[in-house]
Amino acid sequence: MSSAVTASGAITVGAVRRPGVRVLRPLLMLGGIAAVAVGAAWLWLQGGRIVSVDDAYVRAAKLAVSDDISGIVSEVYVREGQHVNKDDPLLQLRERQMRIALEGAKANLAQTALTLNAMQHDYQRMLRDVATRQAEVQADQANFDRFSGLVKSGGVTRAQYDDARFKLASDKAAVESLKEQAAVQLARLGGTPDADVTTMPQYLQAKAQVEEDQRQLDHTIIRAAFSGTVTNVEAAQPGMYLTASQAAFGLVSDSDVWIEANPKETELTWVKLGDPVTITVDSYPGRIWHGTVVSIAPAAASEFSVLPAQNSSGNWVKVVQRLPVRIRLDRQPGDPLLSAGMSVIADIDTGHTRHLADLLP
Repeated sequence: MSSAVTASGAITVGAVRRPGVRVLRPLLMLGGIAAVAVGAAWLWLQGGRIVSVDDAYVRAAKLAVSDDISGIVSEVYVREGQHVNKDDPLLQLRERQMRIALEGAKANLAQTALTLNAMQHDYQRMLRDVATRQAEVQADQANFDRFSGLVKSGGVTRAQYDDARFKLASDKAAVESLKEQAAVQLARLGGTPDADVTTMPQYLQAKAQVEEDQRQLDHTIIRAAFSGTVTNVEAAQPGMYLTASQAAFGLVSDSDVWIEANPKETELTWVKLGDPVTITVDSYPGRIWHGTVVSIAPAAASEFSVLPAQNSSGNWVKVVQRLPVRIRLDRQPGDPLLSAGMSVIADIDTGHTRHLADLLP
């Protein structure tokens, strides 16, 4: 430290400049920059492994409960929000019309069997008629041959000869007609006159109608296709006419639940099947679920739109596409209810590690 005396007699003290200060300041500045660079590099190397998707939702198997027959609703067995098991009854249609149709089909089946049996007996009768007529033809032929020899000697008149000739021709025609009738009857019997009537097409057709009417009667009770919760039950009320394939109400599965994430195409570089996923649901902050990637859509969601984008003109703006990724949800006993459509954040662990070589051109 140095001192000096001014004109007024005051003494001033001046600081001594240290050479080390001038050196330390640039080092600290460079060190700070280096630390930031190293930290940024470390974060970059660690980054890229987790793909976080906030465009994700809970999905569940759902069904619009309907039937393939039409009828009037007689009773609804469930209430809104009720849990049902597979094959539990949900809805009942009136049975009377179906029962009447079934009884008519059964009567027609019995009548068909009787008709086929009668046709078999009638065919045998036709064969006997053919044999009888054939014997008459043989007798007519003998008479005609005899008259042919006598007409020249005057033993029979020309009229008697003509009568014998015409009768022979008439009986031959009758035999051919009977044979044709028998052939038609045999064709109706399927070519086998003594076959079991229960194997014939007419019987099988009538039997199929009985089975169809029985099926429709059985379907007057609509049952749950899987376990789940019913919804929109008020849409079906007793007395309502329900047409075939018309939705009565909804059924949402409580077991077949998954996560559908829609990441950007640029985020799918390292995503693959089997990657573990950490899942958080907006409705339950702080609670974590786990899952696994089970499928990656082979086409972007826009490919299934009614009017896909047409870019052939060249006047277009590139839009990053999203591809649906399905995530199997590993549910545990005691997990809270997950409703279809809930918003989810899915963090997919790709296991990918970046390297400095990736920065090189």
